[in-house]
Amino acid sequence: MYHQDQSRRNFVRNFTIGAAGLWIPGAFAEALTQTPKQTEGPFYPADLPLDTDNDLIIVNDNLKPSLGEITHLSGRILDPTGSPIRNALVEIWQVDHSGVYLHKGSSGAEKRDTNFQGFGRFLTGTTGEYYFRTIKPVSYPGRTPHIHFAVKLKGREKWTTQLYIKGEEKNEKDGLLSRVKEVKLRDAIIRDFTPIPDSKAGELAANFDIVMGFTPGDL
Repeated sequence: MYHQDQSRRNFVRNFTIGAAGLWIPGAFAEALTQTPKQTEGPFYPADLPLDTDNDLIIVNDNLKPSLGEITHLSGRILDPTGSPIRNALVEIWQVDHSGVYLHKGSSGAEKRDTNFQGFGRFLTGTTGEYYFRTIKPVSYPGRTPHIHFAVKLKGREKWTTQLYIKGEEKNEKDGLLSRVKEVKLRDAIIRDFTPIPDSKAGELAANFDIVMGFTPGDL
């Protein structure tokens, strides 16, 4: 058990560090594609949960985790030159395993998984990195699987986008994703959800760097 847990931790750590190492601040700036904005949508929580930390599969001190494929979601908030942005408040929200949002207006509220937090926050440090433990997103009527993102910075308006799963068949028919016509922009918001070696629980890892359209000096 120890060996397997350690192997899983090392994979997640190396997955994050390896992806981060692809960019050196100030280098290859021309290769950085600004992450396209996408609508916040109607289901940003009207009432935030009491627990808003970065572990969405455990609510407060509950012992029972949520249903779904556990996913370690990480990345960095970057400026156009590849430099990290610190003190960025990263928020995510998504449906639970049954396709229900935390929002009280979401359909099927009676079957919502109360063990799933549905919303989380993380404040970036000097490396610009964020991390969440959540579940692999699922589809619901009218939408392909996705995770909503918001980035909040002092002196800036809230910036939102959505993350999609690479290889998901429903991507091609999703009305919102289909509005992103340029291939490199679509690629910027679609990521692999990669199985973690030796994980008996079938855990996944996904890395999603978000490139903002300004540098910290613009603030």
